[in-house]
Amino acid sequence: MALVVQKYGGTSVGSVERIQAVANRVRKTAQQGNNLVVVVSAMGKTTDTLVKLASEVSSNPCRREMDMLLSTGEQVTIALLSMALQELGQPAISLTGAQVGIVTEAEHSRARILQICTDRLERHLNQGEVVVVAGFQGVSSTEDLEITTLGRGGSDTSAVALAASLKADRCEIYTDVPGILTTDPRLVPSAQLMSEITADEMLELASLGAKVLHPRAVEIARNYGMPLIVLSSWSDRPGTKVVSRLPQPRSLQGMEIAKAVDGVEIDRDQAKIAMLHVPDSPGVAAKLFGEIANQNIDVDLIIQSIHEGNTNDISFTVVNQVLKQAEAVAEAIAPSLRTHPAASTEAEVMIDQEIAKVAISGAGMIGRPGIAAKMFKTLADAKINIQMISTSEVKVSCVVHESECDRALHILSQAFDVDLSSQKEITANRYQGEHPPVRGVALDTNQARIAIRQVPDVPGMAAQIFSLLAKKSISVDAIIQSQRCHIINNIPTRDIAFTVAQSDADLACEAITELNQKIGCGDVSGDKAIAKLSIVGAGMIGHPGVAAKFFAALAQAQINIQMITTSEIKISCVIDEADGVKGLNAVHGAFGLGGDEKVNIPA
Repeated sequence: MALVVQKYGGTSVGSVERIQAVANRVRKTAQQGNNLVVVVSAMGKTTDTLVKLASEVSSNPCRREMDMLLSTGEQVTIALLSMALQELGQPAISLTGAQVGIVTEAEHSRARILQICTDRLERHLNQGEVVVVAGFQGVSSTEDLEITTLGRGGSDTSAVALAASLKADRCEIYTDVPGILTTDPRLVPSAQLMSEITADEMLELASLGAKVLHPRAVEIARNYGMPLIVLSSWSDRPGTKVVSRLPQPRSLQGMEIAKAVDGVEIDRDQAKIAMLHVPDSPGVAAKLFGEIANQNIDVDLIIQSIHEGNTNDISFTVVNQVLKQAEAVAEAIAPSLRTHPAASTEAEVMIDQEIAKVAISGAGMIGRPGIAAKMFKTLADAKINIQMISTSEVKVSCVVHESECDRALHILSQAFDVDLSSQKEITANRYQGEHPPVRGVALDTNQARIAIRQVPDVPGMAAQIFSLLAKKSISVDAIIQSQRCHIINNIPTRDIAFTVAQSDADLACEAITELNQKIGCGDVSGDKAIAKLSIVGAGMIGHPGVAAKFFAALAQAQINIQMITTSEIKISCVIDEADGVKGLNAVHGAFGLGGDEKVNIPA
């Protein structure tokens, strides 16, 4: 007998007929001898209707009352589904988030789960009842027992948290698509179903806008090793398995507020190659990394910062063993770039062998402003200067001088309370088996780029900038520090660019402009007309040519790359927003992710 947690979204329970169809599916699962907990969302557009009602009676409704209002949507669904199950002869009981024991922070509209008291749940399960739970909600840990909601994707989060707390055999997420697809089928009709994806890949894709699973739900599944399956409510297709690594033992107390960072890693075997003053036009990155791939050279970090005039800089790191080969390729290509129509000055190649990479990682970093800022401040307080920055949703990597490597590892492990004895240096792949170099492609059109020119190149600058943004509760996505250095008033400076949600762009610009008066940077500018196009794959490491194929696909579509940032399993390019869908289709096709079968998306 298995213990299964199932979750059904708003579309799956959007009408009486659909609730009855879900009841039949749930009864069938229970009749197979399974103990069953079912988590549901509000019916269809119920939440939107409730929000509209609130706006009609108040211009600025307080978050507490919004939680009281919005939590009623799920209560309607649980009661109706329980009735439908009882009508079929299946014993069932409905429970709200508070009744089921979901205890949260006292934060209205965005609470995180602290723990789940499962005694009542287990009692009903032992009596043979299907327990139907209201997702998206809980009760605060304070004596007032305030009703709280978990924010967007809260029902996914509720389901996986319940599964982890009950030590369930699996958690099934039922949605309106057959599983997790290689990209958005609404934009790329040839998108295909994946049979399997790693939790780290899913975290990246979910954070990049893939809406099938919320990152918080994936984070919990990853942290507790919970088997997760995404399935269609409308068919019996096998769906997509989200595979997690075997987790380290972790307490169920403080479930979503545990350590955001669970790893500090170093890699001493790194050398940096920088190509300065390359033309800012389509095809340049494709040409460079195409030649590198032809030499079977694996590249680690790739960074292209904001352009200056009609030129740009591209920096990348390789292992020391292949440095001479990579340098030879860069030197061979440089003359052709110097004669490029867009070139205003000669391309220049710079080599630095005295570097090391230090990185922090953890699924809990998602949506928590201040993690990168804390890393930068820790290094700044130790007078360690950051030469390069590259970020992903679950990792922040910094290139520092080789002599500072061990000290950086020690102070960061202390700052984030990470046990060094359990840490190893960066490894090629932590998952078992073979994984494709590219699993999926994502397009995020809801970001804006903020550029800060001429930031003094001294320890502490990045810390000040990103600490300020964290205090404003602004989450930063990609962070890129330029390679090119300008001397302003005898002080070396570099440009820093980063992306934020479009809704935070104006506030971020205002905050940085105010800070600028204290630290003396150059211009601050924002651009909302951008898109971030990313490829994700756990098998990228050890497959030279992935970046080259990505860049070549954009070049063939005549799409210029404005910024590049990478992690071990992701490469992201910032492009013009108008080129977003065209670029998505070009890259998806270039990696052969499409197929002939069209995925039907219910209205």
